[in-house]
Order: sequence, then C-alpha cells, then structure tokens
Amino acid sequence: MIAVRVRHRQGDFVLDAGFEAGGGVTALFGPSGSGKTSLVQMIAGLTRPEEAVIAFGDTVWNDTGRRVFVPPHRRRIGYVFQEGRLFPHLTARQNLLYGRFFAPRGERPISEEEVVALLGIGRLLAQRPGTLSGGEKQRVAIGRALLSAPRLILMDEPLSALDRARRQEILPYIERIRDEVRIPVIYVSHALNEVARLANRVVLLEEGRVRAEGEPRRVFPELSLGHDGVAPQSILEARVIGHEPHFGLSMAEVGDSVVTLQPIGLPEGTLVRIRIPATDVMIALDRHADLSALNQLPGVVAAIETDGHHVLVTVDCRGQRLVARITLLSAERLRLGAGTHVHALFKAMAVDGAAIYRAPGSEAAGS
Repeated sequence: MIAVRVRHRQGDFVLDAGFEAGGGVTALFGPSGSGKTSLVQMIAGLTRPEEAVIAFGDTVWNDTGRRVFVPPHRRRIGYVFQEGRLFPHLTARQNLLYGRFFAPRGERPISEEEVVALLGIGRLLAQRPGTLSGGEKQRVAIGRALLSAPRLILMDEPLSALDRARRQEILPYIERIRDEVRIPVIYVSHALNEVARLANRVVLLEEGRVRAEGEPRRVFPELSLGHDGVAPQSILEARVIGHEPHFGLSMAEVGDSVVTLQPIGLPEGTLVRIRIPATDVMIALDRHADLSALNQLPGVVAAIETDGHHVLVTVDCRGQRLVARITLLSAERLRLGAGTHVHALFKAMAVDGAAIYRAPGSEAAGS
C-alpha cells in the first residue's frame, strides 16, 4: 500500500492532493496541467514538496512535519519516462542490465531471462537504440526498471510519444506486468482507452486536486465527462460465456444478463471490461423483441443530469452503471426520473474489439 498526501505551490498552480493505492495498476488520470507528473515526481523523490506525507507500506519516504526525506535512490522505484531514455552507445542488453546496478545486493526477484521472455525482447538484445522502434525502446526501458528490483514502478505517460500501432503493441506487455510480476504500478495517462484497459484503480486529478477515485467501472463516466469533447463513457464488467462463429459474435454475462458482442479472441470464463460511449446507449421503458439492438439490460435510473438540450441518464443495471446521452425531448416523452425502471439498450456493433479488454484477474477466472 502506498499513501500519498501532498501540498505544493508552483507559481500560481497549487497541487493539493492525496490518495492511497494497493497492488495492480493505479492510474493517475486527468487533462494536461492537472498535476499528474508533478505528483509522481514527488513520489519518486525528484521534487521535494512543501508539505507532504508519502509512505510505502511501513516505510515513510517523505514527512515534512518530521523532516523525513528518503532520497530517490533509496526508495527503490523503477521510473519509466515518456521516452525510453536509453544510452545510445550501449546495446539493448547492456541498457537492460544497467538496471541491475540499482538492485540491492543479493536481491534479484526477477531474472534477466524472465524479463526478456516477459517483454518479448530476445531478438533486440544485440541491437543499439538507434535501430529500435519507439515501442521496442520502451519495452527495453521497462525491462531495465524491472531488473532494478523495484518495490514500485512509476510510468509517466509511457505511450504518449508512440503512434497508435506502437501503443497497441506495448499495452499487452504492461498487462503482463500487472498480472504476472505483481509489482504495484502508478500509471500516468490522459488516454481513456489505456485507463480502461490497464487500471485496477483510477485517481482523477483536476486542477491539482483529486476529483474522484475508485474502480474504473464506478468512476469512468466522470473521467470521460468533458474530456476533449468526448461524450461520457461507461465500463461494464462481464465474463465471456461463448462464441457464435456462424454469426461472427461473442457472448458475455453482465450479472445475470447476457450481452452480445463483436467477436473477441478470448476463451470462455475470461473476465472482460466493455467500454461503451453514452451516445451509443438508448433507453426504453420496456424490453422489445422487435429491435435490431441485441443488448437490453434491465435497470433503474440512478441519476439524471441536464446538459442544454441533452440529458445524461445514469442507469443502475443491478450493480453496474451505464450512462446514456439522449435528447431532452426523449427524456420528457419517457417521463424519466430517479427510480424509473428502464432497459438500457446498445447494439453489438457499437462496441468493437478495441473497446473490450481483458480485466485484471481474468486468468484466475478462466482457469
């Protein structure tokens, strides 16, 4: 467990934030200038805050009230920057092994061979950084961090300098670190899809303060609200229960309901997250058998928020929340209000494979 509480002024900007995180990936999410990088630099000890208490387990790294400050090299943190920052004159393997200089003597919980296999970089070891793609450089940089035997890994927007193809290439390797290595990760991002795919827990920063935190499915609508003009989005957690190759579809359970999705290459029993934009969700008072929309989840209206001529309707689907963005006219015609029993509808075609992610703990569920 890491516990963070800081207050620090940088010019006119005041960072006044605190959160706690356990294992897995904790995503610090928010727009540029919200304080994400400043916060991780204070956790790493690269910036000394004016007021702070930062502790990892029983070890206090920073307590300004007691004048405690543990220098960066003693915190045992693996830091992965936006760019790989590899030494250009060394091979990939030499860059990788550089991490060992920071590992405590006699303590190497993960071997070079394990790191190479985990990150799929065996064929890169003899090459120099100038011949590697951006994604390959980042994988080597992540391996270097792992070989330093860190107690915590900080990733500061590690995919922001990569194009979409390279991002998709490296995301599975970060998932493997989350699920197999089990070193806690604090992951800085302003990309909704990365947060939905990777995070066990999300901390939403806005203007230097924590606006919301919790499991992705609970806070995701708030994360996406007003984000770069994108409509709010929801996350449903489901379990794959089968595939229909003839129709090109997959099925998953959401609670005691079944939803139909575009085909996903995951075995039965796998836990998944399904990201659904609010503009792709419809509301009906009753279930309909004569619609092309295959997915109709029963629920109760939990909240209604008017936004000009549109309405955001939050539906509690037996413990999971789905947000729909509909017109004010539709809301009035349906006479929606808190407590109204409805069905939330979305088409299988509205959710493509890029918006369905293997959830943390899915291996255990599928075994």
